[in-house]
Amino acid sequence: MNIQEYFARISYNESHKDADLQNLTVIFQHHIQAIPFENLSMHCGETIELDLQATYDKIVRKKRGGWCLENNYLLFWALQELGYDVCILGANSYDPAEKAYTAEINHILLKVVIKGNTYIVDVGFGGAYQAWQPLMLISGKDQPQIPGIFRFMEDNGTWYFEKVKRKHYIPEQSVPFAATPQPGNIRKIYTFTLEPRHINDFQELNTYLQVSPDNILRKKSICTLQMPEGLYALVGWTFTEVKYSYKEDEDLLQITTLTDEEVEKTLKDKFNIVLKNKLVP
Repeated sequence: MNIQEYFARISYNESHKDADLQNLTVIFQHHIQAIPFENLSMHCGETIELDLQATYDKIVRKKRGGWCLENNYLLFWALQELGYDVCILGANSYDPAEKAYTAEINHILLKVVIKGNTYIVDVGFGGAYQAWQPLMLISGKDQPQIPGIFRFMEDNGTWYFEKVKRKHYIPEQSVPFAATPQPGNIRKIYTFTLEPRHINDFQELNTYLQVSPDNILRKKSICTLQMPEGLYALVGWTFTEVKYSYKEDEDLLQITTLTDEEVEKTLKDKFNIVLKNKLVP
């Protein structure tokens, strides 16, 4: 495994001699715009191994993406190689259908400390709730980014991560999008503590997510990639192109339903992914 090979994968060719916030931010942005958040392996008969060599070979050498466990584990390795003070944390994601956080930890994220300041670094959430740069761990402070306003709230050692929602504009729809949030609405994302974790703490989760019929990753094939102005998302046969802040406090969504052949072409053209096995969306 070679850090230069990882840099080539994310098209990063700047100086990286300083383990500072500026370099961390640029590496972060290159990562999310080059490596998709995707769970396609489990929908084309492949097993996802939570092993650094396997993750490196899949994402860096085979130019695939990965889900949170793979994306953040790979970045953890890279940041360690570069001399960052980084550790793994575990989170419980929010389930809007249940209106509750999951009982068990089901997400991995990173904590990076630079010059005494703590940052949360997470390249593995995907979709519209993916931050575009490291977030300072500070309670109650709005942190505006291009995807929206993120913030943390802390209560007795438990941290809550959330995002202020924006309206959606879908040109094809003559009636307003039913799920359009009112401005200022909060979308809960996940909750976590600062207890350091080891990657082996997530092995059981990695197996469970691939076999449990109830979780969203098992129910739907998902591939999302952050773009300079928004994001691409392919969920099943539905391809969505999002442009952030198309108008003030409004994101533009263009939604297309694809055929099986178009799914394969879209993966190649939009996400730079060529699958070895047949995908069953």
